[in-house]
Amino acid sequence: MKALLCKALGPARDLVLDEVAAPTPKKNDVLIDVHAAGVNFPDTLIIEGKYQFQPPLPFSPGGEAAGVVTAVGEKAGAFKVGDRVMALTGWGAFAEQVAVPFYNVLPIPQGMDFTSAAAFGMTYGTSMHALTQRGQLKAGETLLVLGASGGVGLAAVEIGKALGARVIAAASSAEKLAIAKAAGADELIDYSQASLKDEIKRLTGGQGVDVVYDPVGGALFDQAVRGLAWNGRLLVVGFASGSIPQLPVNLALLKGAAVIGVFWGAFAQRQPQDNAANFHQLFAWHAEGKLKPLVSQTFALAEGGAAIERLAQRQAVGKLVVTIR
Repeated sequence: MKALLCKALGPARDLVLDEVAAPTPKKNDVLIDVHAAGVNFPDTLIIEGKYQFQPPLPFSPGGEAAGVVTAVGEKAGAFKVGDRVMALTGWGAFAEQVAVPFYNVLPIPQGMDFTSAAAFGMTYGTSMHALTQRGQLKAGETLLVLGASGGVGLAAVEIGKALGARVIAAASSAEKLAIAKAAGADELIDYSQASLKDEIKRLTGGQGVDVVYDPVGGALFDQAVRGLAWNGRLLVVGFASGSIPQLPVNLALLKGAAVIGVFWGAFAQRQPQDNAANFHQLFAWHAEGKLKPLVSQTFALAEGGAAIERLAQRQAVGKLVVTIR
């Protein structure tokens, strides 16, 4: 089968399309003919050896896939050959086939195509866990989403609205904010043109925001902490800026605030029933038209490196997807 391989740790342009042996599913695995694979921020890190785990070389990047079950291990649950599924793979999705433990696989709901399914699992799973289990976002509260035009950011905007929050979207250009507005954001902040802290104060009448969703990190983190309301919660989702910020802990004390880490992958493994309940609600909202994954660009398998590079340079809005079949 064909796979896009990382043969040596380094930049995305060094990935190579090659022929490899098809995977053999273990007893707990589902073997999937991959139709589409989502491109996510961890892909930019894992190929350079900067992620939390490192697969042995050579390997294919790609942390989520959508496709059709072609073989089922003897202990792989209720899945059967021919099922349309989406899967959290960790790596390996940029290939024609991937074997995945059954507990990381979900049926694709009716009305969702493979491209949308490949763009759905990681971003919506992350944002749902962040805003519910971690952020405890309530109807009527105010949510600030940083990086609001990216994959997880747009998902957070949509989920925040579905949960009944007032959503303030923040991004680095008017074009990106227009996308967040179309996703349902109530207010917009262009932090390339104005102070994030000052705009939060203006839009909340000086009260601050109840929850901050931060997949960006860097210099915006400090301003966001200062923009929290009393009992506010700041969700640490990622560091797309490339810079891990430091917390002035006196601000957490003065605001009675909490800074909360979000690690959806570990949550899905440790609390599978809660994760399944999250997706039950997400699929219901998708069926109601409240969630609409935005795939801004698709790439052929051989172009997967270009997709990762585009994401790493923060040039993408919504999700990028590699289409394989």
